[in-house]
Amino acid sequence: MKLYNIKENDQQVSFAQAVRQGLGRNQGLFFPAQLPTFSDIDALLDEDFISRSSKILSALIGDELAAEKVTEMVNQAFQFPAPIKAINQGIYALELFHGPTLAFKDFGGRFMAQSLAAVSDGGKITILTATSGDTGAAVAHAFYGMPNINVVILYPKGKISPLQEKLFCTLGGNIHTIAINGDFDACQALVKQAFDDAELRQQIGLNSANSINISRLMAQICYYFEAVAQLSKAERENLVISVPSGNFGNLTAGLFAKAMGLPVKRFIAATNANDTVPRYLETGKWDPKPTVATTANAMDVSQPNNWPRIEELCRLQSWGLDTLGKGSVLDNESAQAVQELNELGYLCEPHGAIGYRLLTQQLQPGETGLFLCTAHPAKFKEVVDDILGSDIDLPAPLAKHAVMTLLSEQLDADFAQLKARLVAL
Repeated sequence: MKLYNIKENDQQVSFAQAVRQGLGRNQGLFFPAQLPTFSDIDALLDEDFISRSSKILSALIGDELAAEKVTEMVNQAFQFPAPIKAINQGIYALELFHGPTLAFKDFGGRFMAQSLAAVSDGGKITILTATSGDTGAAVAHAFYGMPNINVVILYPKGKISPLQEKLFCTLGGNIHTIAINGDFDACQALVKQAFDDAELRQQIGLNSANSINISRLMAQICYYFEAVAQLSKAERENLVISVPSGNFGNLTAGLFAKAMGLPVKRFIAATNANDTVPRYLETGKWDPKPTVATTANAMDVSQPNNWPRIEELCRLQSWGLDTLGKGSVLDNESAQAVQELNELGYLCEPHGAIGYRLLTQQLQPGETGLFLCTAHPAKFKEVVDDILGSDIDLPAPLAKHAVMTLLSEQLDADFAQLKARLVAL
């Protein structure tokens, strides 16, 4: 598999190099030089999740890893389902929260852990990543206890849900969590500064597990195929998928799936009040504003890292950006959507509800709609209970960590402080 740096096209790397490095020169994202396509999509969709995902990922990786090895990696990573649930006539929810940390990030985090183990040369590795809520838990649990790997997770202090925090800040061992006095974009900026420091990168074997790492995006492609496989052939004909979007890795993966032959009529980029992308699609002006805290905190991102990949893919596929659906949903509107879904017999949380809200607003007659439920409602228990006047039971993983002691330390959004901490690991 060959990938190139979007910012500096002359930098070309293998899958192994892309997984180990995370980012290219000048903070450039790696992008596949060629995307495989599948001519008989129906036959592929007839396969089970594991065998289909193994074929998709093996086609992407190419001859760098044997097909048997990729299947082994998929078996280890995807040990949980991605079911769709009927919500209303022609509208489905894709549930991506059945993994160990109850969020869609489990797919990418666990496959990245398998990928890094497969291509590692045995040297010291330090994974530095920023999280707006769910990435931290998925990465922490995926890499917990792995030899020769330290994981450092930055998150905005006081801006993720208490249960999200407990799920990844109570592990200890090789998992180090740091609450940053700032927002998610400040955390993300610190990660970028670290990657720009060539000496530090070399010294600690720096890598990132954000969705900027291509292995995570590749894993996410697979559950789009799994979702479509569960629909009837008639429903696949005019499918619209609404994707709750923060850092835009999830939507990027969906668009990759479409480019590889998955029948999707169009996607909707659904954001909360942090609406940089919808405004850009409307006006053509990239104008990030200060990040606003919302009840859908995993989407509280004003400068989404993956957006350049979407523009690159659309350019290569000759897709106009104006073909993307778009929209932003404020907290009061997402609360109404949570209530509406509850009345339909489906318990949801703000991120999925944002996807549902825009889907129902933009779905046309004759189309089938699918929205992504990216996290278990109990991860946002305080918010959902407040909206519904309920008392959601905690699933076992959350109940276990809810009573454990937080092990995080606190730092200002200052790179010198962070660098000293990284070197000291």
